[in-house]
Amino acid sequence: MSLFRKFFGSNDDSSDEDNISEFNRSGSDLSLPIDERFTYNFKKNGGKFLYCENLTEIKEHFENILEENDWFESEVLCFDSSLFELLDENKLSYDQPSNPKFLFGTCENLIAEEGSILFSSSQIKQNKPNELPTNIIIYATTSQIVESTSDGLRMIKNKYQKNYPTNITTIKYFEKVKEDDFLHYGSSAKNLYLLLLEDL
Repeated sequence: MSLFRKFFGSNDDSSDEDNISEFNRSGSDLSLPIDERFTYNFKKNGGKFLYCENLTEIKEHFENILEENDWFESEVLCFDSSLFELLDENKLSYDQPSNPKFLFGTCENLIAEEGSILFSSSQIKQNKPNELPTNIIIYATTSQIVESTSDGLRMIKNKYQKNYPTNITTIKYFEKVKEDDFLHYGSSAKNLYLLLLEDL
């Protein structure tokens, strides 16, 4: 996955232009590997992508996000007990937060064709996207990348044989859009960071 490093190694505008031309300015070239298509479309939607090779890098990037946004010792919305240890290490409060600065969680899948993130009630309970904090940090793995939403739904069906989750939704837009952009009508833009762990 050194391709991730090459693809996201630089944040300057010239490298973005090179990447756009490399992807034929569409990001939908089906000859590209699925992980490349997801990362291109995710960034195009305004998401902030942090590739991690191991758990140490996850912790480092998480702390950098906290520092960048001055979120240390804040309240956090988190429904996944496997993430509590990382919150404890950074003195973040997650027990019944009244005014959380951000949501820290996992997801069902990452959808390559549209660069979106698929959630269910397992991650966000019964909250609608517009009821979640504006700021979100998601921890996911490369094995969660799938081609389409229908592939993600199929994986949910296979994963939850009996207790099928509800509130299945995607979040696709990660930056504010112009008010007159009707394509985004009804969507709730989020400031979203993705900590993506290499597990393949």
